[in-house]
Amino acid sequence: MNIRKPLSVAVIFCFSSIIVFGTLAYFVHVHDVLLIDRRVIDLVQGMESARLTALMKFLSLIGSAPVVVVLSLLILYFLYKVLKHRHELVLFIGVMVGSPLLNILLKELFERARPEFRRLIEISGYSFPSGHAMNAFTFYGIFTFLLWRHIPVVWGRMVLLISSGIMIVGIGISRIYLGVHYPTDIIGGYFASATWLGFSIWTFQWYKDRQAIKNKKLQTG
Repeated sequence: MNIRKPLSVAVIFCFSSIIVFGTLAYFVHVHDVLLIDRRVIDLVQGMESARLTALMKFLSLIGSAPVVVVLSLLILYFLYKVLKHRHELVLFIGVMVGSPLLNILLKELFERARPEFRRLIEISGYSFPSGHAMNAFTFYGIFTFLLWRHIPVVWGRMVLLISSGIMIVGIGISRIYLGVHYPTDIIGGYFASATWLGFSIWTFQWYKDRQAIKNKKLQTG
C-alpha cells in the first residue's frame, strides 16, 4: 500500500489545524470574540425545551471522560482481539492519552473563565478549549481513521464518516446549549484535537513508511 499520500495529508491537516487554532486562540486571548460567542449562545439556547435539554445532557454525558474511557477500552479490545493490530493499538492509546493532557495544558495556559450566562448544569474549571470537544474529536476521529480501511464499500465509509461527524458536532453543541462553554471553546477544542490527531497520524504513517522500506530492503538484500 502506498502510504506517501496519507502521510502528506496528515502533515497538511496538522499544520492547517494548528494555524486555525493559533489564530482563534489569539482572538480569545484579546477578548475579540465575546460578541460573536454571545450571539451564538443566544441562538442555541433560544431553542430550549424539555426534550432538547434531555438530549443535550445525554450527548454531553457521551462526551464525558468516564464514558470516553469505557468506549476506548472497547475499541482497544476490538483492535487487539478482532483485528490483531498491535501498531494501531499503540496509536490509539497514544492519541487518547495525549489529548486530555494537552487539554489540561492549554486550559492552564489560557485560563479562560466559563460563560456566566444561563447554565443548565454546573461545572468548574477553565473554559478554553473545551475538553468535551477535544474528547469527541479525538475519539471519533481516530476511530474513523482506524476503521476506514477495513470498510470495503463506499456507502459504509460514508455512514462511518457522517455518524462520527454527527457525534462530534452534537457533543460540541450540547456544551453550548447547557451554558458551560463559549462557541469558540468548542471550535478551539476541535482544532486543538485536530492538530494532535494530525501529528499522531503523521508519526504513525512515518513509522509505517520506515518499516515498509526496511522490510523491502531485507527482502531484496
